Formats: sequence, structure tokens, C-alpha cells
Amino acid sequence: MIEIRFHGRGGQGAVTAANILAEGAFLEGKYVQAFPFFGVERRGAPVTAFTRIDEKPIRIKTQIYEPDVVVVLDPSLLDTVDVTAGLKEGGLVIVNTEKTKEEILEKLKKKPAKLALVDATTIALEILGLPITNTSILGAVAEATGIVKIESVEEAIKEAFSGELGEKNAKAAREAFEKTVVYEL
Repeated sequence: MIEIRFHGRGGQGAVTAANILAEGAFLEGKYVQAFPFFGVERRGAPVTAFTRIDEKPIRIKTQIYEPDVVVVLDPSLLDTVDVTAGLKEGGLVIVNTEKTKEEILEKLKKKPAKLALVDATTIALEILGLPITNTSILGAVAEATGIVKIESVEEAIKEAFSGELGEKNAKAAREAFEKTVVYEL
């Protein structure tokens, strides 16, 4: 089973990203779970969401405390939240950032085995006209993990958002997929 924890801020679409990723994996015949962790969230407050993907039924019903993959939609969270808490040995951290690998590693409390970086904000601004990075970061997840094909992510995005909005969001995911840089550490 692959367990993924998303870190974002209210209004950035972390919960939607977790759901779309699960839908993309479901389209490939995998078993999935996606759910948020809600507290007193409001726009701009830190938000956590989770996705589990497996080849067999998933019976666990808890939040993810030891993720295989951590996805950070808002790089400012690296200054206030230990996004690597519980990260499994051999884990992967995916960060939306324009900063260098070295700058990001300085901010992480635990060094991951792999680090993937993509400037999802710029991609979202160029294609969507808004700094909502949830669909573009999913392209990075597809590229860095290989657990779901980019085509499945695009299809799931188009199911979540109809018409031109779906097309634009799928394009953002594809561009992030192509621009993600993965580092073995």
C-alpha cells in the first residue's frame, strides 16, 4: 500500500487533490481511500488530506501517520509544519517551490530518500490564471511516484471539473508532470 499525505492551506485544494489522485488510481483498477483531516480550518489555515492506494482492499480507517509520500502544496508551510513527521524510510517529499534542492532540504526536519520539486504555482498562474496548485501538483505526484499514470490523472481531473476548466486543469497537471525534477538523495 502507498500512503500519501498532502499539506496545504485552506482554499488551495489539498482535499480535492487527494480525491482526484484516488480517482485516477481507481480508474486504473486500484483500491483507494481519500479523506481530509478537519479541525478549525479556514481559508489560509494549514490543511492535511490523505490518499491510500493499493492493489488489494484497504481496511485501515485511520489518518496517515507514517506516509510513503508527502506532498506540499504551499512551501511556506515548511517554516511552520514538520511535513516530514513520520515519513517512512525511503520516503519521498514533493514540494511546490521555485527554490533549489538545497534550500528545501535545509527546511526539512528529516531528509527524504527522494525529493521532487516543481513550480506548480507558476504553472497554475500561467494556465489557470489563479495560484491554485492542486491539479498541477498532481502531475508532479504522477511523475515522481509512478503510482498512477498521468493520463489517469488527466481523466480524473476532467471528471472533477467539466468543460474548459477541466481541460485547463488537465493541461496544468501535464505541464507539471513534464517539469518536475526528482532528486535521489
